[in-house]
Amino acid sequence: MPDKALLVLEDGSTFEGEAFGADTGAGGEVVFSTSMTGYQEALTDPSFAGQILVATYPLAGNYGINRFDVESNRIQVSGLVVREHCDIPSHWQSEMTLHDYLAQNGIPGLSGIDTRALTRRLRMSGVMMGLITRGEDTEEALAHLRETPRYGDIDFVRRVSTDCNYEWPDGSTAAKHHIVLVDLGVKYNIMRMLSRKGAHVTVVPCLTSAEDVLALRPDGVVLSPGPGDPVHLGYVVETVKGLIGRIPILGICLGHQTLGAAFGASNFKLKFGHRGANHPVRDLATGRVYITAQNHGYATDPDGLGGGMEVSLVNLNDDTVEGLRHEELGIMSIQYHSEASPGPLDNTYFFDRFLDLVNERKGN
Repeated sequence: MPDKALLVLEDGSTFEGEAFGADTGAGGEVVFSTSMTGYQEALTDPSFAGQILVATYPLAGNYGINRFDVESNRIQVSGLVVREHCDIPSHWQSEMTLHDYLAQNGIPGLSGIDTRALTRRLRMSGVMMGLITRGEDTEEALAHLRETPRYGDIDFVRRVSTDCNYEWPDGSTAAKHHIVLVDLGVKYNIMRMLSRKGAHVTVVPCLTSAEDVLALRPDGVVLSPGPGDPVHLGYVVETVKGLIGRIPILGICLGHQTLGAAFGASNFKLKFGHRGANHPVRDLATGRVYITAQNHGYATDPDGLGGGMEVSLVNLNDDTVEGLRHEELGIMSIQYHSEASPGPLDNTYFFDRFLDLVNERKGN
C-alpha cells in the first residue's frame, strides 16, 4: 500500500493523500496550473522553482516521461500535487513513469486529494506556503513551515540561471542573427524557436553586465522568463538600463517585468497568479485577442511607466499589463510565454516580430 502523506498549508488547512515520487518532504509556495497537458514541461520550467505545483487537471502521468519534453536540465518544482497519477503510461515515446521521474530527481509527489477544493482555497485566500510531509502531523508541519524562508524573500533567479556563457546548438552554419539571451530562468523552447527562425543564441548568466553583453556583439537581446519576486533583481534592471537605446530588446515574463522596472514601473504580487494555457490577451493596437500560456505570480503596475514606454497588451480576465512597447528604442515585451510548452502556439509570431525588428535595426 502507498504511504500516506500530508499537504499542510500555512493557514492550517490539511490535505491527506498518497505519497509517490521521492521518499522525502518539501516546502514551498503552493500554486496551481490549469493546463490539461504538459506536466513534464511544467515540472522542468525554472519559473516554478521554489513552488509546489498543483495540477487542476485530474490525471497526470498517462503519457509517461520522455527525453524530448524537458525545458531545463532538471525538475524545478519543489513538489507535485495531483488528483491521480498513472502508473501505466501509454505513449510511443514514454521511457519511464511520472513516479520514477520524480523519485530519480528527489522530488516528492502527493496524489489522491481533492485538488478542486485545494484550488478553490488558493483562489479564495491566495497562494500560500505549504509543506508536503510524511510522518509529521499538522502542528509539527506548521512549526516546520514557520522556519521555512518565504517564497518572496528568496532570489530564485540566481539559483536557476546558468553559471557560464554557452551557445545554443542550432544545427545551422548560416544563422541570420546573433541573439544574446540573459538567463533569468530560461526554458529550452525559447532557444529552440529562435534557432529555428535563423538566430544563433548565446546564453549568458543573470549577473552579466550590459558592457559584457554588448562585447559579444549581438544583433538583439532577449531577457528570459524566470522565478520569484522581481524586487530582488536590481542587478538585472541595471543591465537593462545599460542596454536601452543601444540594441533591440525583447523581454518575456520576468524579463518583461525587469524592463518595466527599468522605465520606472513597480511590480506587485497577484493573489493567485496566472498559470495555465488558456489566458486571453488583447493587443491594444489591433484589438485582436490571443489565447496565451502563462506562468507568473507578479505583474507590472503601469502607473509609474515613463520614458516613452507604453502598454501594448492587456489581460482580459483582470486588466493586468501583458506587454510593453517602445517603438523609438526598439523594445518590446510580453508577460506571457510566446514559446508555450505547454500551451497554444498562437503567439510564436512574437519571435518573428522581434527578429524583423532586429533585421530592420541591423540594416540601418
